[in-house]
Amino acid sequence: MARVELAVAAVEDLDGLVRTHTLPSSTRARVARSLRALERFGLMGPALSGHWEGFRFLLGPWRWMLLVYVFIEAEDRVVVVTIQDARSSTAATS
Repeated sequence: MARVELAVAAVEDLDGLVRTHTLPSSTRARVARSLRALERFGLMGPALSGHWEGFRFLLGPWRWMLLVYVFIEAEDRVVVVTIQDARSSTAATS
């Protein structure tokens, strides 16, 4: 089973979304549940292209929340690099 980690930037992104979107106190636990399947299936999310080539994403506990990650197969590790609002014009959507 892969180890799932959040990069410092992803934690900061999530903290920002909690503040700006007035998300509930259960948000962190909900995100953790959304990421749990990556422990067994590190390649389950669709691959991104362009600037985000090499990364994959899952939708978080809300359909607008993108959990962008990289699967480092040799280390059996998943690292969430950013958490974004997919509705934003700057979101990693391609």
